[in-house]
Amino acid sequence: RAGKPTDFWNLNLPKETRAYVPKLLALADILKNKDEYAYSWPEVENVAVIEVVDIGSQVDLAFAADLAGMSLKELHALNPGFNRWATSPDGPHRLVLPLGKAAAFSQALAKIDQKERLNWVRHTVKSGDSLSKIAKQYHTTVKVLKRINELDSSMIRVGQAIMVPVALQELDSYTLSQEQRLASLQSGSGSKQKVRHTVKSGDTLWDIARKYKISTKQLAKWNGMAPGDMLHPGKTLVIWQQGTPQNGVTKKLTYTVRNGDSLSRIASKFNVKVSDIGKWNSLNTKRYLQPGQKLKLYVDVTRSSASG
Repeated sequence: RAGKPTDFWNLNLPKETRAYVPKLLALADILKNKDEYAYSWPEVENVAVIEVVDIGSQVDLAFAADLAGMSLKELHALNPGFNRWATSPDGPHRLVLPLGKAAAFSQALAKIDQKERLNWVRHTVKSGDSLSKIAKQYHTTVKVLKRINELDSSMIRVGQAIMVPVALQELDSYTLSQEQRLASLQSGSGSKQKVRHTVKSGDTLWDIARKYKISTKQLAKWNGMAPGDMLHPGKTLVIWQQGTPQNGVTKKLTYTVRNGDSLSRIASKFNVKVSDIGKWNSLNTKRYLQPGQKLKLYVDVTRSSASG
């Protein structure tokens, strides 16, 4: 509409894109005019080294890696488009594998029933359950649950059995999954304390960043977002604050250790980390607690399962 060309130099692009696109353009120009620039390119033999394999259905990536005789990290490197613990349930059902492993993998996979390519659990619906809650619990989607269980709607009833696909290995084994990439961003920030903010209707990244005296860039990074992304009410954002969190998000408690208590049990009860309890109380986390012992806790009262 402004009458400008639609090339790179006239587009308003994100900073990251502005940084790497010129490098790609320069590289392409050098390659195109290699004789003029007298640049010595490394010799790469023009032969195929990978093959695209049709797998026919969704498959657990850890299972696929094991079947191909590869590490999960190696498989992810060739298939970076898969950002969860399994390939997409909707397809396309393809995997990129090293040429030398593709044939053996295809033969082995052909002998395995499609239902055995994923790990399954039987979830019995409890009071308060919903398909979205179950999907979030098992790191899948409502769409997948409805298709697998042949449900025409999202209505479920207490006592109903729902079949759910789950990861074969612990989720932290899937180091390049979307969940683990986000977890790595939110795993720790030096001496800072973690605050969780639940998005309300009308919230914007700018408003939230101003409230917690941080930049929108920091807020977006900590939550695996872009600064321009839309926020949806109910979404939980992680924020790192220096020292004890302010703004009434947390409450300082003194907890008296009871018989049978352990640091892990207390941490789980108040939704905090064992390492944080140790830091707040100058404790050796490997030593046993004594009944009657007093512990200082900083608890997010909006998320803690205990009332304090």
